[in-house]
Amino acid sequence: MISDDLARELRTAGLRWQPGAGDTFAIDRAELAGDRFTVSDMTIEPHEFDTGTILGFNGTTEWALDSLAVEDALWIPREDQLRELLGASFRHLARTADGYRVSIVLTGEERMFEDEDAATAYGQALLSLIGASVP
Repeated sequence: MISDDLARELRTAGLRWQPGAGDTFAIDRAELAGDRFTVSDMTIEPHEFDTGTILGFNGTTEWALDSLAVEDALWIPREDQLRELLGASFRHLARTADGYRVSIVLTGEERMFEDEDAATAYGQALLSLIGASVP
Protein backbone atom coordinates (compact mmCIF):
# COMPACT_ATOMS: atom_id res chain seq x y z
CA MET A 1 0.00 0.00 0.00
CA ILE A 2 1.35 3.42 -0.87
CA SER A 3 2.07 6.03 1.80
CA ASP A 4 -0.16 8.98 2.56
CA ASP A 5 2.64 11.25 1.32
CA LEU A 6 2.72 9.57 -2.12
CA ALA A 7 -1.10 9.61 -2.26
CA ARG A 8 -1.02 13.36 -1.50
CA GLU A 9 1.58 13.92 -4.23
CA LEU A 10 -0.60 12.06 -6.74
CA ARG A 11 -3.65 14.11 -5.74
CA THR A 12 -1.68 17.37 -5.99
CA ALA A 13 -0.39 16.32 -9.42
CA GLY A 14 -3.99 15.97 -10.61
CA LEU A 15 -5.08 12.38 -9.94
CA ARG A 16 -8.84 12.40 -9.34
CA TRP A 17 -10.94 9.77 -7.59
CA GLN A 18 -14.39 8.37 -8.34
CA PRO A 19 -15.05 6.24 -5.23
CA GLY A 20 -16.01 2.63 -5.80
CA ALA A 21 -16.52 -0.46 -3.65
CA GLY A 22 -13.22 -1.77 -2.33
CA ASP A 23 -11.38 1.55 -2.57
CA THR A 24 -9.21 2.53 0.38
CA PHE A 25 -8.94 6.08 1.68
CA ALA A 26 -7.71 8.08 4.64
CA ILE A 27 -9.18 11.17 6.22
CA ASP A 28 -6.44 13.76 5.87
CA ARG A 29 -6.48 15.03 9.45
CA ALA A 30 -3.69 14.71 12.02
CA GLU A 31 -5.94 13.06 14.61
CA LEU A 32 -6.78 10.27 12.15
CA ALA A 33 -3.26 9.71 10.79
CA GLY A 34 -2.73 6.06 9.96
CA ASP A 35 -6.43 5.16 9.92
CA ARG A 36 -7.69 3.56 6.72
CA PHE A 37 -11.27 3.18 5.52
CA THR A 38 -12.74 1.05 2.76
CA VAL A 39 -15.67 1.99 0.55
CA SER A 40 -18.26 -0.74 0.94
CA ASP A 41 -21.91 -1.09 0.06
CA MET A 42 -22.60 -1.92 3.70
CA THR A 43 -20.61 0.66 5.68
CA ILE A 44 -19.22 3.49 3.55
CA GLU A 45 -21.09 4.39 0.37
CA PRO A 46 -20.42 7.15 -2.15
CA HIS A 47 -23.48 9.35 -2.76
CA GLU A 48 -23.56 11.61 -5.84
CA PHE A 49 -25.15 15.06 -5.50
CA ASP A 50 -25.16 18.12 -7.77
CA THR A 51 -22.64 19.67 -5.39
CA GLY A 52 -20.26 16.68 -5.48
CA THR A 53 -19.64 13.24 -4.05
CA ILE A 54 -20.20 12.56 -0.36
CA LEU A 55 -18.98 9.42 1.41
CA GLY A 56 -21.76 8.29 3.75
CA PHE A 57 -20.77 6.34 6.87
CA ASN A 58 -23.60 3.91 7.60
CA GLY A 59 -24.04 2.59 11.12
CA THR A 60 -20.81 3.89 12.57
CA THR A 61 -20.98 4.00 16.33
CA GLU A 62 -17.29 4.45 17.18
CA TRP A 63 -17.22 8.14 16.34
CA ALA A 64 -19.55 10.83 15.15
CA LEU A 65 -18.91 11.07 11.43
CA ASP A 66 -21.97 10.76 9.26
CA SER A 67 -20.48 11.87 5.95
CA LEU A 68 -17.36 13.26 4.35
CA ALA A 69 -16.91 15.24 1.14
CA VAL A 70 -14.75 13.26 -1.26
CA GLU A 71 -12.41 16.28 -1.44
CA ASP A 72 -11.62 15.74 2.25
CA ALA A 73 -10.69 12.10 1.70
CA LEU A 74 -7.24 10.97 0.59
CA TRP A 75 -7.53 8.11 -1.88
CA ILE A 76 -4.95 5.36 -1.34
CA PRO A 77 -5.00 3.56 -4.72
CA ARG A 78 -4.30 -0.17 -4.73
CA GLU A 79 -1.52 -1.74 -6.78
CA ASP A 80 -3.95 -2.94 -9.47
CA GLN A 81 -5.52 0.53 -9.73
CA LEU A 82 -2.12 2.19 -10.11
CA ARG A 83 -1.11 -0.31 -12.81
CA GLU A 84 -4.37 0.32 -14.68
CA LEU A 85 -3.86 4.09 -14.49
CA LEU A 86 -0.46 3.70 -16.16
CA GLY A 87 -2.34 2.48 -19.22
CA ALA A 88 -0.37 1.83 -22.40
CA SER A 89 2.78 3.36 -20.91
CA PHE A 90 3.20 0.33 -18.58
CA ARG A 91 5.76 -2.21 -19.80
CA HIS A 92 6.44 -4.61 -16.92
CA LEU A 93 6.88 -5.31 -13.23
CA ALA A 94 10.03 -7.19 -12.22
CA ARG A 95 11.24 -8.55 -8.91
CA THR A 96 14.64 -7.21 -7.82
CA ALA A 97 16.97 -8.15 -4.98
CA ASP A 98 15.56 -5.25 -2.94
CA GLY A 99 11.92 -5.25 -4.05
CA TYR A 100 10.30 -4.36 -7.37
CA ARG A 101 10.98 -2.44 -10.57
CA VAL A 102 8.20 -0.93 -12.67
CA SER A 103 9.06 0.01 -16.25
CA ILE A 104 7.05 2.47 -18.31
CA VAL A 105 7.59 4.27 -21.59
CA LEU A 106 7.66 8.00 -21.01
CA THR A 107 8.28 10.50 -23.83
CA GLY A 108 9.60 7.74 -26.05
CA GLU A 109 12.07 6.20 -23.65
CA GLU A 110 11.86 3.49 -21.03
CA ARG A 111 11.91 4.71 -17.42
CA MET A 112 12.24 2.51 -14.34
CA PHE A 113 11.00 3.04 -10.80
CA GLU A 114 12.17 0.85 -7.93
CA ASP A 115 10.94 0.36 -4.40
CA GLU A 116 10.70 -2.45 -1.85
CA ASP A 117 6.91 -2.23 -2.29
CA ALA A 118 5.39 -2.86 -5.75
CA ALA A 119 2.50 -0.44 -5.17
CA THR A 120 4.93 2.36 -4.31
CA ALA A 121 6.97 1.70 -7.47
CA TYR A 122 3.72 1.89 -9.49
CA GLY A 123 2.77 5.10 -7.67
CA GLN A 124 6.14 6.72 -8.41
CA ALA A 125 5.80 5.75 -12.08
CA LEU A 126 2.28 7.21 -12.22
CA LEU A 127 3.45 10.43 -10.57
CA SER A 128 6.13 10.76 -13.22
CA LEU A 129 3.64 10.02 -16.00
CA ILE A 130 1.19 12.63 -14.72
CA GLY A 131 4.00 15.17 -14.39
CA ALA A 132 5.09 14.54 -17.98
CA SER A 133 1.54 15.01 -19.28
CA VAL A 134 0.91 18.35 -17.58
CA PRO A 135 2.17 21.35 -19.58
